[in-house]
Parts: sequence; C-alpha cells; structure tokens
Amino acid sequence: MTDRSSSIPVGRLRRGAKVGGLLGLETAKTYATKAANVTRSEQARSAATERRRLEAAEHLAEVLGQLKGAVMKAGQMASLMDFNGLSTGDLEAFQARFDDLRDSAPRVPFKDMQKVIEAELGKRISDVFCEFDREAAAAASIGQVYRARLHDGRRVAVKVQYPGVTAAVRADLQNLGLLMRAAKRFAPGLDAAAIASEIRERITEELDYEHEAQTQRAFARRWHGHPFIVVPDVVTALCRERVLVTEWVDGIAFDRLKNTSRATRDRVGEIVFRFFFGSLYRFGQFSGDPHPGNFLLLEDGRVAFLDFGMTKTVPPTKVDAELAVLRAGLDGDAARVHAGLAALGFFDTADPRVDADRLLEHVRALNRWYADDEPITLSPDYVSQLILHAGDPRSEYWDLMRHETLPADSLLSNRMQGMTLAVIGQLRTTANWHRIMCEWLYGSAPSSPLGRADAEFFQPAPIRRVA
Repeated sequence: MTDRSSSIPVGRLRRGAKVGGLLGLETAKTYATKAANVTRSEQARSAATERRRLEAAEHLAEVLGQLKGAVMKAGQMASLMDFNGLSTGDLEAFQARFDDLRDSAPRVPFKDMQKVIEAELGKRISDVFCEFDREAAAAASIGQVYRARLHDGRRVAVKVQYPGVTAAVRADLQNLGLLMRAAKRFAPGLDAAAIASEIRERITEELDYEHEAQTQRAFARRWHGHPFIVVPDVVTALCRERVLVTEWVDGIAFDRLKNTSRATRDRVGEIVFRFFFGSLYRFGQFSGDPHPGNFLLLEDGRVAFLDFGMTKTVPPTKVDAELAVLRAGLDGDAARVHAGLAALGFFDTADPRVDADRLLEHVRALNRWYADDEPITLSPDYVSQLILHAGDPRSEYWDLMRHETLPADSLLSNRMQGMTLAVIGQLRTTANWHRIMCEWLYGSAPSSPLGRADAEFFQPAPIRRVA
C-alpha cells in the first residue's frame, strides 16, 4: 500500500478544500455521464452509472483516509448504509475498499505518537512499559493502537490519539454539511441531516478516551465471567484524555472468520447478534459501532468485543415502546404499529399520508428476517434488501418513507442494528432469529445452546438495564 502523508490538515479551509474537491469532481462526473447517456443504450447507461458510483465511493474513501477525524468517521458510517444501486460484484469491491480503509488507515510516525503518550502520562514510555512495539497494530479514524507490556507482565493495547486531531475534528464539523452533500451523491438514501446531528453529538465523547474508559469498564463488569462474551479490562491508572490502555487480546479477525466453517460462522454470528441487540434490549445501553474490526474470536471459543468510543444509553421506557411496536408488527396489528411509531416521533399522528395498513406492510418487510419461526440465512444480498427498505428511494415503500422522519434519539440504535445485520450477513450466518428475538420481545425461553448459557449467566436478574 502506498504511503500517504502522515500530517493531518487541521485548518477548516484546507480540509474543506479536500472535501470540496471531492464534491466538484463528482459533480463534473455526473454531468459528463448524463451527456454521454444521451447516445447510449439503456444497458450502457446503467453500466456507466454503476462505474461512476463505484469510482465515487473509492475516491471518497481515499479522501477520508487522508483527512481522518470526523470526516473519516462519517465515511465509515456511510460505507454500510446503502449502496444497492451497485452490482453484486461492484458492491463487494466497494466493501473491500472500505475494509482497506478500516484496516490500513494512514499511520502517523511513532515519534509523533510518542510525544502524545509521554505528554499524557507525564513519564517516558520506558518508565511505564517494559516492552512497546513501535509499529501500530491498528489505525482508526482518530487514533492508533499499539501492542505493549507493563512491568508487571500484563500485555496491553495502547490506544493513542493522533496529534492535532482535536483541531481537525472541529474543522470537520464546520465542513460537515459539505461532506454530506458529497456522500449523498452516491448514497441517495443517506439522511444527511440525521448523520450530521449524530456526529456532532457523539464526536466529543469519542475524543475523550477517559469517557471511553469509563464506558468500557461498565461493559466489562456487566459481562465479566460470561460464557461466550469478553470485554477487555481497562488499566484505569494509565488512561487519559488522549491515551487509553486496556488488556490485550489475541484472536481470529473478521477476514479469516469469513472463511471458517459454517458452524463457526453461525456461532459467531449469533454471539455478535446477542451482544449488540441484547445490550440494547436487555440493558438499554449498547455499543454503536459494530463494524468487523471490533470483535475477535478467541482460542477458547469466546468472542472479544473492542472499542467503546461510541455508545448510547436509552431510557427503559423507550426500549419498551420500541419492543411494543415490534410485537405489534409480528401480531399484524396495524393500528398499534401506527400509534407506536407516531408516539416515538417517526411521523405526525394526524398526517393522512401515513396509512396504517401500508405502514404495517413496511414494518413487516423490514422485520421479515425474524418474522417466521424458522432458520433464516442472513447473506449480503438478503441484508441489502432489508437496508433498501429502511430508507432508500428505490424501495417500493418510498412513497411512505418520504413522509417519515427518523428521530434523532433513534438514529444510533437504528444504525447499530443495520450495521450488525450487515456484519452478520457477511458471515452468512444461519439461525432461528425469530426465537432469539422472542426472548426479548416476549420473555420466551431460549432455544439455542448460546441462549440457554446466556440466560443461566444472567439469572436471577435477566434484565439489568442501566438507568
């Protein structure tokens, strides 16, 4: 992979110029494609449109990778939102491009990261760690992760923010509207205003690693000793605003998981589902970033979950209200679905354009993956159709959806659920999702070995929500 500049442009104009250049390029390509389409056949026009969308996605990934910060975070969100206009082959190529962005984000030289570590800890690295690998083990939107060992022998992961990233993020927030316009050119279903609102609300928490440490400690306590879920412990004494130190875990990453046996993929997919969906429905607190780089299959069969920079706590009353709507959908009760979604803020109760029966059809289309009491395989194509019905103009329900508004406080949970299904779909996991969902919807007894082990662990208090 070619080496990119390690410096982070922090000025609003400089960072805006990069995003603006992206927008201008895509505008020019759009007009060029439209002009060429006048003389092309329908098949040729379709192929040209697909090529342009893929090129736009690849160019966006390149620009975001150079910028890092909030802009890159927005791109990571958009990468799993909706690209159903691409062919299957191009969609896989696009996803691979963002996998590369996720796993091989530009690295900042160690000497610059060392200054951040030592400034935050107030000590030299050698005084705190007996071993420290100067090659970053992973790079993300606002920082890098290093492998190290403490003097007491513990192996740890040291997460360090890029120098200057705080200023860069502030500039990104000023340019967020411009980025959303660029992203919307090839993701027509993207709710630009909602995504921008989410980023502005969450980015301050993500920049504060002490806040992440506090959240991860809460998750680690909750799942401590669990039979198949692991959350690494936090080394609290070494955590600062720009440095986070946690227990190091080794495991099988997502790219290898996709090529394991069906039994392994089914098991891991169900665990991932139970962790992310179960955290919301059981506790009302969940991690909002279920991308493939945030979990590992351990040697003993447990799955370790990483990165708690983006989390949300939902009041129990709201969780109960959402579950009530899901039950109404399974029961085929159009009136309850309509009233429940209106109460949650998805539309105005008096809006005559939101027909109750049509709304029920839409909800059932969204939830068909768990509607029937039978095993269902979640594949990329299957999940792609679900995501299309969640907010894409190409959906047959667009006439209804364009009159709905996703409430701001539902954005992160909806995104989490969609991204979780997308990840599970890439594993091609088969499970009886109906029976798993019924554990949370109706308090039904679990029917899978994982479900029974989970229920036994949480007894006698199976529902322990965070206030």
